[in-house]
Amino acid sequence: MLPEYLLGKVQNPAHYIGSEHNIVVKDPGRVEVRFALAYPDGYRVGMSHIGSRILYHIINQRPDAACERVFLPAADARQLMQQAGIKLATLETGTPVAECDILGITLQYELNYTGALAILDLSGLPLRAAQRRAGPLVVGGGPCAFNPEPVVPFFDAFVIGDGEEVVGELIEVYKQAAGRREAVLEGWAELGGVYVPSRHDPGECRITRCVVQDLDAMPFPTAPVVPWAEIVHDRAQLEIARGCTRGCRFCQAGIIYRPVRERRVQTLLQQARQIIASTGYDEISLLALNCADYTQIEQLIDALIAEFADKRVSVGLPSLRTDTFSVQLARSVARVRKSGLTFAPEAGSQRLRDSINKQVQDADLLDAVAAAFEAGWTTIKLYFMVGLPQEREEDVLAIAGLVQQVIEAGRRSMGSRFGRLQVNVSVAGFIPKPHTPFQWCRQLDRQELVARQQLLAARMPRKHVKLDFHEADQTVLEGVLARGGRQLADVIERAYKSGCVGDRWQAEVDPARWREAFSEQGLDLEAVAGRSLSIDEWLPWDHIDCGVDREFLRRELERSTEGKVTPDCREGPCLHCGMQRLVSRCPEVAGDD
Repeated sequence: MLPEYLLGKVQNPAHYIGSEHNIVVKDPGRVEVRFALAYPDGYRVGMSHIGSRILYHIINQRPDAACERVFLPAADARQLMQQAGIKLATLETGTPVAECDILGITLQYELNYTGALAILDLSGLPLRAAQRRAGPLVVGGGPCAFNPEPVVPFFDAFVIGDGEEVVGELIEVYKQAAGRREAVLEGWAELGGVYVPSRHDPGECRITRCVVQDLDAMPFPTAPVVPWAEIVHDRAQLEIARGCTRGCRFCQAGIIYRPVRERRVQTLLQQARQIIASTGYDEISLLALNCADYTQIEQLIDALIAEFADKRVSVGLPSLRTDTFSVQLARSVARVRKSGLTFAPEAGSQRLRDSINKQVQDADLLDAVAAAFEAGWTTIKLYFMVGLPQEREEDVLAIAGLVQQVIEAGRRSMGSRFGRLQVNVSVAGFIPKPHTPFQWCRQLDRQELVARQQLLAARMPRKHVKLDFHEADQTVLEGVLARGGRQLADVIERAYKSGCVGDRWQAEVDPARWREAFSEQGLDLEAVAGRSLSIDEWLPWDHIDCGVDREFLRRELERSTEGKVTPDCREGPCLHCGMQRLVSRCPEVAGDD
């Protein structure tokens, strides 16, 4: 929240005023714990984050706690705040963050690390936990908490895994300890799924992630805050399932969110009714790692269409398989409003898709796009990666060949509409992520990655194609931070102090400054990125138990080098990945009506 006299001086004043529809405002004097929930990126991104919305709802259901939102101000607002000596405050009541009891910071993405430091700095808090004697205890969570070591010095604790249940335990311990810092940390260290660096030695502890067993029973925000200004995902959000067992070997989400858990159709329908009634949105976006894998997806879509079609409320499917069934689903929801259609083959050749366990055949993609073109779509989006383990030059060129086949499928299927065909091709660079079979693999350095991009660009069809590459510098940096240890904290702090804040690459994150920050700590960014890790070496995240055993990951790496695919455990025998230790129903899905 900014003072009124500054609102006319910033580009997006609506991001800083609060008072949105469905906001929860409590009297700070009537609650025992004030929880500031921060997203270390701008309002447009942070307000779209479903995890933050869930925690906001759960905490504010408690009569003894108040949860208030904090986002990273944009560069113009940060400058004005620093010039005027204004400290960062919550949107709900304008309470200075430094006066809250707990500050929770979502670590969704490695390039948000400097944004987290900016949150602390703008709040007037010391960056290092060891230097903080007052103010809120700082807790990190989200996907990057599965390797918290690069940012350990800045945080008092980390929640590993699902936060719905453990967040209440954090609050209870805080109350019982009457807010005394050392006593609170001692109590938090006893909780399952909570890593307290000052109390846990990574060489001796093992922190096992929190897993929600029954997703259907978990609270979900049915009256979410409606923003004043447009946000990235400005629509109703309905989480239909969590987890994926398809086993793509590059995919961290498919590991750290196992097993698959579903909400029942009746639960989802009731939630949708309440969300639309409380917000006025005209679109419902179904959230899952793969919507088409939800076991009752057809029944759910039919129920939602029957409920909302006459109100002109559409249903969106942001994640789909690469098959004709997904196109059939897309056709069903297009009865109200036609949205975009995205497929992710990931690799251009069958050999490489087998290696990464992406079980998609060329025919699957071509049948799917042909069905889409025949159904009236003229634009589709395709996601690929370059730099994958086992990749050869011919695999990169195969991407261009596959895109050409997609164009030819359009020529055959679209008739007179063919001139309107557009294929948007997005190509990311491979990033080895912790807790995946590829966590040990080397990453291409910037020069190698740019060479692969140039090779592909030279062969990519020109007509009907829009080609977009992820920034090579950004990809390399993300990979280094993802697999880094505690020694990177000094690098991150130096980069922050040199002006690298946020992940808007061209605007605020200068690759040269990051390289200089690494160099000052005696590290070469490219050399760190390009190193293969030994199967036997201790990894910085090995004390974090994500539920999937290291031995399973090792076997999957071996199968990758052999070009062997591993089936989805829901469609065959148990693969003994390790999740049986943490869940009562595995690999079965919870959600039968």
